[in-house]
Amino acid sequence: MKDLNSNNAKGINSLGLKFSVLVFLAILIAGLTVTLTLLQQQQKSMLQQEQQLLTNNAELLYKQFERSLSELETKALRAHQLIVRQLATRNMNQTGLIELKPLADGTRRQLDEYSGLFIAPSASVATKDAVLQHTAEIWQQIVPLLQQDFFSILFISEQNYVRAAPADWVTQLSSDIALIDNPIYQQATPEHNKQRLMQWSPIYYDSIWRQWLVAIVLPVYQQDQFIGSVIFNLKLNDIIVHLLPQFAKHRQAKMLILNDDDLLVQMNSDAAAGTLAMFSRYVGDEITPAFLKSSVAQQSLQQFTDEAFSSYLLALTPESRLGWRFVLFQTKAELLQQQQGSRAPLLLTVLLAFIITLLLYFFINQILLKRLKKLAIAVNKVGRGVQPTLQLDNQSDELGQLNRAFTAMFEEINQLVSGLDSRIAEKEQAELLARKLSKAVAFSSSGIIITNHQLEIEYLNPFLTDLLGLELTQIYGKPLTQLFSEDMQQLSAEMIHTLKERQHWRGDVLLQQDLAKSVVQLWVTLTIAPIRDEKGELSHYVGALQDISFIKQSQKQMEQLAYFDPLTGLANRSYFRNQLRKALAMAQRGYYSFALLYFDLDEFKLINDTLGHDAGDELLVEVAKRLTTRLRDDDTIARLGGDEFAVILSDIKDKMHTAQIAASLQEAFQEPVQLGTHTVAISASIGITIAPEDAVDEELLLKHADLAMYEAKARGKNTYRFFSQELNDAANERLLIESQLREAIREQQFILFYQPKIDLRTETLVGYEALIRWLRPDNTLIPPARFIAVAESTGLIVQIGEWIILEACRFLARQVSRGYAVTVSINLSARQFHDNNLPGMIERIIKRTGVAPTALVFEITESMLMGDTDAAIKQLNQLKRLGVSLSIDDFGTGYSSLSYLKRFPVDELKIDRSFVKDIPDDQNDMDIVAAIIAMAQKMQLRVVAEGVESAAQANFLKQNACYLVQGYYFSMPLAEQELSHLTFTIKT
Repeated sequence: MKDLNSNNAKGINSLGLKFSVLVFLAILIAGLTVTLTLLQQQQKSMLQQEQQLLTNNAELLYKQFERSLSELETKALRAHQLIVRQLATRNMNQTGLIELKPLADGTRRQLDEYSGLFIAPSASVATKDAVLQHTAEIWQQIVPLLQQDFFSILFISEQNYVRAAPADWVTQLSSDIALIDNPIYQQATPEHNKQRLMQWSPIYYDSIWRQWLVAIVLPVYQQDQFIGSVIFNLKLNDIIVHLLPQFAKHRQAKMLILNDDDLLVQMNSDAAAGTLAMFSRYVGDEITPAFLKSSVAQQSLQQFTDEAFSSYLLALTPESRLGWRFVLFQTKAELLQQQQGSRAPLLLTVLLAFIITLLLYFFINQILLKRLKKLAIAVNKVGRGVQPTLQLDNQSDELGQLNRAFTAMFEEINQLVSGLDSRIAEKEQAELLARKLSKAVAFSSSGIIITNHQLEIEYLNPFLTDLLGLELTQIYGKPLTQLFSEDMQQLSAEMIHTLKERQHWRGDVLLQQDLAKSVVQLWVTLTIAPIRDEKGELSHYVGALQDISFIKQSQKQMEQLAYFDPLTGLANRSYFRNQLRKALAMAQRGYYSFALLYFDLDEFKLINDTLGHDAGDELLVEVAKRLTTRLRDDDTIARLGGDEFAVILSDIKDKMHTAQIAASLQEAFQEPVQLGTHTVAISASIGITIAPEDAVDEELLLKHADLAMYEAKARGKNTYRFFSQELNDAANERLLIESQLREAIREQQFILFYQPKIDLRTETLVGYEALIRWLRPDNTLIPPARFIAVAESTGLIVQIGEWIILEACRFLARQVSRGYAVTVSINLSARQFHDNNLPGMIERIIKRTGVAPTALVFEITESMLMGDTDAAIKQLNQLKRLGVSLSIDDFGTGYSSLSYLKRFPVDELKIDRSFVKDIPDDQNDMDIVAAIIAMAQKMQLRVVAEGVESAAQANFLKQNACYLVQGYYFSMPLAEQELSHLTFTIKT
């Protein structure tokens, strides 16, 4: 039995040995497999890490490059603004400018310390041109500021000259160079840059400086006129050198810079040491420009995948401002080769250590350490804070005693460790939170301030010290309110009171610090909250500040744009309406009365048309200044548009008080205004309405003021008028007449009356003047004075005038058919005369009625011919080509000059009745009439006198050779059927 047991033991041992060998081999194979798998994973992980690193570096490289370009753009824009502003504000007086003499080659060149001037022989600029020579002063200002940033700065004028820094460049320019044909200059011209934007030039080679360059190009305008371009040149090598610090972080990488012209710059990671291939085409075995082009077209990401590119790791950046893309690439073979160089000995060591460990583990574990292994596992678990699940043996030997002691010790340690771990975890969490909070405060982009419970400053974070320009030592222990400006002291008291009541406070505060050189003021949003200790007692306050100066400035600018006129600086229509509503509300509540004054400048359109809109704007600015100086602080003045101004006079006692102020305001227009070389007399018509007496409605009040203003204009201008009910009734009547006029046109309610025109030599009736009358359905006859002005302003006069011409021509045709050789005079309104369709319309009517054009006389007033005299002469010539006669009506009452009169193709002058009615009692009228007759005869013009009402007047006119007359002395205007009763002989 003993032997059997022994054999069984041996068999079991043999079987166990074989099983152990098999297990060992299995473990060994599994270990090798795992090791190879880990190596492959390590290789893939390494490639992924390298790819990610490459991509990150590409992104950082791109951002750094864009930031550098953005800084250069900002400096170029500021310099451009300085150049434009200096050229615009510089006194362009020619005195003291230097005469530049041409050189032998026909060019003119000038050098100073900061710049050089080159004027091509073909340049169309005078050497004493102010802009040309003042650029030298401007270059003295900007070159010292920008020479560290830009390689050169050029101003190329459209007149084919250039101002350049450094100055040496102009000494080497060829005399036949065409500066304005330069493609870089052309980028700024209006044809290629309508939006007037800053542009980057393509890469180009400067043969004088022998440099590859790229430029920032900006157009220069003066008074909206393009005068040239400013070019800020940068050496291409300097731009690329900005890339080197970031690119050098990836030591194995190479970089290609690709632009739209397929030109490549290749950079190795040692480029910082001086190796840089500039604009050489990179031709390799795998990577070519065509390969990169196709790759960029196929990929939408900045990272290229292993499947698409098995040989390289690549990273592509977005297109930069210059149209460049940066391609960072690295060969996978080099990376794998580096890994293999260190992998062989490592693999051998790992394999040998693995085998020995397995053998030792096998024998020691099987023979000696089964029980210790359990104990070790239990100890290990306890050390990791894990509850041991192994059942330890309880034998009586040393290991059993050790096991029992360990079990007892574990129970005790477990209790102690549990309590200790809990406290350590709490402390670590608190310390971690404190560190995070400290870093957040220190690096916060908001200002953080901590005070004690009495609001005395104890801490400022770095952001706030930089913002205020103060150190903590300068302000430590001082009250927080000391940072506030003087205007905020009342707010300081309110803030302290609120903190006592509610413990929290939030608001906008203006900070102010008196530094050594200046006073710093900035708006911030301040939030203050309490800090309490463990007992809940208030110990400190913490404040957070956000700089809102930009927001406040923007609000101020928006308010200025929204409520003030940009030309005069006065309130605009929107702001005025708001103030008017407030004033009305106060007036309705019985606080006070106020007056609304409506201004309109007299003859402003004439000034605009003759002197130009710039002069008109200058006049408006001067008027605004004068009115402002004569108003009280409580009054509101606004420019409503064009030449219209409005004033709200608050707290007005009565109309007399308002009249005094209006008279004072009109005195502001007594002094003429100097507009350039012209001295202009100005005046204004003012309409006044009082609230709440006249109205309590905003629109109605404006309407009343407008009516009063037009009444002032009708009364001769340069005066003021108060609103009255009569004005309102007149306006209502005007609206009624306008409505009834439209009905009259539809229903043809008009008739023509004819006033005879007599030849005094033969007392023969030679013609008629057609005069319109409006016969209402109720047989009321309305004279022209009541409705012609309304028809003129509404445009209805055009339709009415066409009807008059047609009816007058029909009347003339009937007279001719009866054998009477007479003429008919027809009055033209201003709206009719300026209608381009007038000649065509008259021609059609003449053809339709068959009358002779020579029997038609069209009468126009002097005022209709003024203004655009060239257009008036053109219209008169077109009418004369029809064969009709032209007469100037009411001659002597307008303001035409003899120089204009001789240019007008007229046939007849009609002396106004105002000069005839006082003959023979008024010697002045007699002299004026005699002078008009004599002048007309010298100019070979017919003369007709109207308004003849006595035999004495007729005799005077006949004695002075004025034979054609009309007036009540001979006949009043009559309807056609009444003309047969005339006693005068009709010319046949």
